[in-house]
Amino acid sequence: MSANQKGREPLRIQRYSGMARVNHWVVAISFVILMLSGLAFFHPSLYPLTGLFGGGATARWLHPIAGLVLAVAFLGLFVRFFTANLPEKGDVAWVAKSIDVLKGHEENLPEIGKYNAGQKAVFWSQAILVTVLLVTGIGLWEPGLHAVERWFGFTASLDQRRLAAVIHAGAAILAITIWIVHVYAAIWVRGTLSAMTRGTVSGGWAWRHHRKWLRKEVARDSSTSKT
Repeated sequence: MSANQKGREPLRIQRYSGMARVNHWVVAISFVILMLSGLAFFHPSLYPLTGLFGGGATARWLHPIAGLVLAVAFLGLFVRFFTANLPEKGDVAWVAKSIDVLKGHEENLPEIGKYNAGQKAVFWSQAILVTVLLVTGIGLWEPGLHAVERWFGFTASLDQRRLAAVIHAGAAILAITIWIVHVYAAIWVRGTLSAMTRGTVSGGWAWRHHRKWLRKEVARDSSTSKT
């Protein structure tokens, strides 16, 4: 937490460390690469998207590599933030009054920790979908599939690979939809994007959106300053 300087600068609260922000942006960039390259192969009308990567051959090579990067980077995010995304009693009350979020009446909502129920839903749904995309994606990627077959001593059938393709496409559509909602919410709630660029939020933002988390941060900062 940073202190005011002669009362002229607003209070800033540390929300994300530098490493957490780097981790987040690696996930974000790899996801966008996967989304664009994957859509290019989803339907012939979208194939021109491969031009963003220098052509179809490059896009086809890049897509699974970006998938592995996403999986590893998301694992890093999961380890960092899964405890903050565990369900709490207040989540039910937040969902029940979530209409107040859309109306801008967040004063009617219960105090929440670092993440609200909506953010937790995005976190856990993406964790599941990234896992599904990784498993099914390996089933569609020749080098990866051959390596897994050697390790586990089995051979995937044609029907299994076809099923993997269907599941992969469905999971990708869900993941993209959730990503769009996530990005929209980050833009809509003013001050949220700066948390992932500067790493800090204003005291007013924290009080309005995550008051329970703010109280813990203030208490921790106070206890640290006394030692």
